[in-house]
Amino acid sequence: MKSGETKRSTFKRLATKRGNRIVKSINLLGNLSNKHNYSYTESDVKSIYDAIEEEVRLSKSRFLVGLNKGRRIKL
Repeated sequence: MKSGETKRSTFKRLATKRGNRIVKSINLLGNLSNKHNYSYTESDVKSIYDAIEEEVRLSKSRFLVGLNKGRRIKL
């Protein structure tokens, strides 16, 4: 965290930077779909996207756990 920076501004700065890096990497990954330049199987594609989707699910759940704190069912 930079000196004088709030937790919110730190989050926004880092989330923007990291999010943009992820989007750029996904776009670059999509460039590999050109069959004229690359050879791949359906299994290759499934392996790549299964891993990406699992990491996105895990990352998202880490945020949602924090948001759902205090929401408990009481019978």
